[in-house]
Amino acid sequence: MLCPNRRSILSLGAGAAGAFILPRISIAQADNRPSITIAVQKVANSNTLDVLREQSNVGERVFYSSLWEALIGKDWRSDLRMTPGLATEWRRVDDQTVELKLRQGVKFHNGDEMTAEDVVFSFSRERMFANTEAKNRSTIRATEQIPTPRPGKELPGDLPAVARRIWPDLVRVEAVDKYTVRFVNATPDVTLEGRLSRSGSDIMSRRGWEEAASYLDWARKPITTGPYMVAEYRPDVSLTLVAHDEYWGGRPPIKQIRFVEVPEVSSRVNGLVSGQYQFACDIPPDQIAGIEKNAGFEVQGGTIANHRLTVFDKNHAQLANPLVRRAFTHAIDRQAIVDSLWAGRTRVPHGLQWEFYGDMFHADWTVPEYNPKLAQDLLKQANYKGDPIPYRLLNNYYTNQVPTSQVLVEMWKAVGLNVQIETKENWTQIMERTPTRAVRDWSNSAPFNDPVSSIVAQHGPNGQQQQIGEYANVEANALCEVLETSTDRPKRRLAFRRMLEILEREDPAYTVLHQNATFTAKPKSIKWKASPAFAMDFRPGNFGS
Repeated sequence: MLCPNRRSILSLGAGAAGAFILPRISIAQADNRPSITIAVQKVANSNTLDVLREQSNVGERVFYSSLWEALIGKDWRSDLRMTPGLATEWRRVDDQTVELKLRQGVKFHNGDEMTAEDVVFSFSRERMFANTEAKNRSTIRATEQIPTPRPGKELPGDLPAVARRIWPDLVRVEAVDKYTVRFVNATPDVTLEGRLSRSGSDIMSRRGWEEAASYLDWARKPITTGPYMVAEYRPDVSLTLVAHDEYWGGRPPIKQIRFVEVPEVSSRVNGLVSGQYQFACDIPPDQIAGIEKNAGFEVQGGTIANHRLTVFDKNHAQLANPLVRRAFTHAIDRQAIVDSLWAGRTRVPHGLQWEFYGDMFHADWTVPEYNPKLAQDLLKQANYKGDPIPYRLLNNYYTNQVPTSQVLVEMWKAVGLNVQIETKENWTQIMERTPTRAVRDWSNSAPFNDPVSSIVAQHGPNGQQQQIGEYANVEANALCEVLETSTDRPKRRLAFRRMLEILEREDPAYTVLHQNATFTAKPKSIKWKASPAFAMDFRPGNFGS
């Protein structure tokens, strides 16, 4: 005989709650919190709101800290340091195990309380890993595409690939009791806490998943714990969130947030000035002065933990020789790009790393020097004959993307590289594996303070470059395992240094252009502080008018 649990009782008893409907409507009618509209370049590349599928800059903006939350949070208003989130505390049991105490009384958007059961399910095979195995360093092949409806809850093929990118060695999550969980790894890992704080390690309602008709239905209206919940998602058009008034962090200050896709910068700015939008995102630096000439508006933002890259497919006939890729890297005057297109508001960084790596940061490392003569010599050594090299490009998905591409093509042309821009409509077309895939734009973030969060996660055996078949290097892959499993920090530091040498100098997988920066325009009358990230924080305490 089946015994009904608390959740099934609540579900079965929904009709009996009718007596409470009128007071709730009365409260809603008296709600004088503002509604806001935010003009963005894109809401989601995958046309879903699944944090595992939408590992993107645009996804970070709409997800955090409005919709998805992790056990270990981030201080979005300061330096992004790890803070208690859905867990109030955590401790190391050993090099392979972390135990966390869950915050009690946290409510999902469906009214259920979050318990260890939901955490265990969020990291289950059904939700995350499918038939993949821990401690397997082989590359899981994947493609970047918009998912189509599938029968039942079958996961898109890319999803387990991303899950193993984030958690390569996670064996299981155990429920110790209702409010205690343990994450058990197959190998030692000094970065378990960082992995728990990063995008993709967020918690969802098990019942919300089970009650959805299909994966796609769930992925477009996930039941999570954030201060706002999905009211309507129209792919390629808009996302509307409404306040989750049972939010554990206090009553949200905004009644409704609407993210609307406005691809053109001029339309975003004009809509802001006219009052159609309260926020306009991804403002190029050359537009900032014009906006702030109006005393009623301001632009916030700056550099973030994200670098812009040019990425190579070493399988392309003209790029198979690393000397040609090296020539690309030495033909770029990065400082000129920063000065001319970014008005000096960003910088050329120390390769694919950030200072907040602490003792893992290599301060003496630099990007390849701007040396056109060396680039020409490398092309001569490679016997490059001027054959065309395709450069797949999106229309300003990244701030200043098109003008940057035009500058790059001219710099490459000056040393003898024949690079041809091919404009594409979406990331599926950018990633499509055909003989014309050669050069593309990308950006890499560091979700936490260790190299595994970026150089390994993006360029290692299950990084995107290898999963889509753009790149592989045997030595670099072996070094990834050192970074992921060793507890010897000096050894890990040396491994990271060698990876930089391989991936940025000897056998280039990419070249770093500049640190990314993001700028958001708004009326001065709205009291709000931008995060040092793509994320937009609208939790209690960070919005007023």
